[in-house]
Parts: sequence; structure tokens; C-alpha cells
Amino acid sequence: MPRTKGDHEARRRDVSAAVWQVLAARGFAGLTLRAVAAELGATTGLLTHYFPTKSALVEYALDLLEQRTLSRPRRHAGEGGAGLAAVRGALLDILPLTAEATDSNRIWVSSWDTALSDPGLSADYARKYEKGRDRLSRRVAEAQELGELPPGDPADIAARAQSFVLGLVVQALFAPEAFPPRRQVELLDAYLATVVSAPGETTARR
Repeated sequence: MPRTKGDHEARRRDVSAAVWQVLAARGFAGLTLRAVAAELGATTGLLTHYFPTKSALVEYALDLLEQRTLSRPRRHAGEGGAGLAAVRGALLDILPLTAEATDSNRIWVSSWDTALSDPGLSADYARKYEKGRDRLSRRVAEAQELGELPPGDPADIAARAQSFVLGLVVQALFAPEAFPPRRQVELLDAYLATVVSAPGETTARR
């Protein structure tokens, strides 16, 4: 009996779930066809239908990670609608404040070594972080228009904020006892307070 499209889509969902489970448990260093097959309860031969090479598996895993990250419910980004509250919300949504966000961040960090060793992936990651800064920069500009942030180059302010929050992500992943969710929020709010009180720049950076 030939497989239906529904069967194929169901199998792809099963494969996606298996890839995600391996990533969450072992990171990118442990992502192999054998590990995914074991999680799926299938043979590596079956998986080669989806991933003929290890590179194909890694590429798919990165796409899956991005999809999961983008589709994860944003608990804070919509708070306040616009202005400084939206800036704060966007930064909070990056932090590992929940179990799901912690898993996503752990996988992202584990993927850096893989990305840094591949020029194509490195360029793709650079574009992803650039897009994140662009989105944050627009929120910063809105906060400036509302008078909630001092004048200055929104892109520069966004770059500094992104750098701060990504550093906090790494600290929280390596030392969760020292950086529990409440402490992360406190540190972010303290950082934002310095941004709010910083003297404004009379001209944007060129």
C-alpha cells in the first residue's frame, strides 16, 4: 500500500521531534544520524531518506531551532505595546527564564562551535543577529520618540543591549544557581536603568 502525504508529514514530525530531543539532551556535539535514529526507534537507513549527509542533518537542525525559537510564545515582547516596555520585553524574551527558553538557549550556544567552523553558517548567524539588532533598534527609536530613552543612535543602543543580554544568557546557562530567573530580570532592569539615565548624544553616530 503506497504511503500517503499524511503518512509522510507524520513521519517528518516524528523525525523533527527526535532531532529536537537529541539537541536538547546532547547539543550539537551529540547530533548524529545514529543518535536521532535511536531516539526515533528506527534505523539509520531510514533517516538517510531525509538526511543523506551529516551536513544535511545539521542544516535541518539549525532550521528547526530557528523555527522553534520564532514560534515560541513571546511572554513579554507585547507588554506595553511600544516604547521602553517593548524594548524590555524583547530582551526578556531572549533570556532563559523558562524551561523551554533554557532548552532553546542551550541548543543555540551549543551550535556556535558548529557555525564558527563553517563559513556559510557563520555568515548566516551573523545575518540572524543583525536582524535581531534591527528589530530591537526600531523599538529603541520608538522609545526615543516617546521620550523614554535619551537621544542617540538607535542601532548603537540596540547593539549594546543585545551584547549585554547575550552575555547574560551565557552566564545563566553556565551558572543557573547564581543567575536564576529573578536575578536575570534584576540585572536586565539595572542595565536598562543605566541606558535611560545615560546622557543623550546630540548627533547619531556615523
